[in-house]
Amino acid sequence: MRPAPFALERYFARYEFSAPYLLSSSDCDGLPMREVLAMADDECRALWGDLRLGYTESLGLPQLRAEIAGMYEGATAEDVITGAPEELIFVAMNALLRPGDRVVCTYPGYQSLFEIARAIGCVVDLWQPHEQGAWRFDPDDLAGMLRPGTRLVVVNFPHNPTGALPSRDEFVAMVEAAGRAGAHVFSDEMYRLLESDPGERLPSACELAPDALSVSGMSKVFGMAGTRIGWLVTRDAEAMQALAAFKDYTTICSSAPSEVLALIGLRARAALVQRHRARIARNLATLEAFVARHGERFALAPPRAGSVCLLRLRDGRATDFCRRVVDEAGIMLLPSSVFQFGDDHVRIGLGRESMPDVLARLEAFLASA
Repeated sequence: MRPAPFALERYFARYEFSAPYLLSSSDCDGLPMREVLAMADDECRALWGDLRLGYTESLGLPQLRAEIAGMYEGATAEDVITGAPEELIFVAMNALLRPGDRVVCTYPGYQSLFEIARAIGCVVDLWQPHEQGAWRFDPDDLAGMLRPGTRLVVVNFPHNPTGALPSRDEFVAMVEAAGRAGAHVFSDEMYRLLESDPGERLPSACELAPDALSVSGMSKVFGMAGTRIGWLVTRDAEAMQALAAFKDYTTICSSAPSEVLALIGLRARAALVQRHRARIARNLATLEAFVARHGERFALAPPRAGSVCLLRLRDGRATDFCRRVVDEAGIMLLPSSVFQFGDDHVRIGLGRESMPDVLARLEAFLASA
């Protein structure tokens, strides 16, 4: 199996640690270690102080799995497997799919969500949103794409990179349509909890259907990407066994320090989510004001959730624009061509405290260009 090169990751590898200013990052600011350890409760302090750097349990630290399960209605620790988020996508696709299976996937998106299925030999249909005023994935479009042999429906809400978020009724309709077609739902929920309006938060797919699989992690919402800890939740015992067996051929188990740090972060999640949602709201307001000042250049379909959005360039040529901006102003922007989604948009990250300052630098560049 040889997946196509991961265009987004190759682009980030080139610029993320060389460009002085980042404006397209998808995560929230990384937490300093001292702050994480200061949040620890008595049990976590003991786990950290007594930690031995040996192997850990393949499915994950029991306390961590229990904490994760408590975030999902109807789930138990036995329904949870931990690992790096990218790893869990790879494991799930290989455990569930066979050559010739049909897969429907939201698009544009994180390349693993559809590229791994393609590399396995699946037929992948890409489900694209409408951009009229606000990005929207139409459930009727999905229903029209389901075919005999559809094995998996891959969804990502809140959506990267558009910030789209269906209504609860729309999401339920999507999950039910997949169920009628005999397909599992694989739900990338890495940005869940970062809704502009918490009242619009969707139920997790694994709460709506017993054979659905929901993946999330510490990277985007919690500002702890460096732990490389994520999780997959499903109430499908057969699928869980297949996931566990395949994971024996990847990392086998997670980093012992990372598991404890993730447990600390999840037990303090209410404060972390509140902080990050407030920052995203401030940054979005800053971006909207910027677009209002430069309406002749840019247009924005505002995101409803998550820490990223797409900014439209009215004259297109996003790849050339991004190259000029990074070469001449040291600002990394991500063109939509990296997602193989035209060349009219750039992705803006809303989760970093530095975002207003970097946007001001972009504005100064535009004035001098």
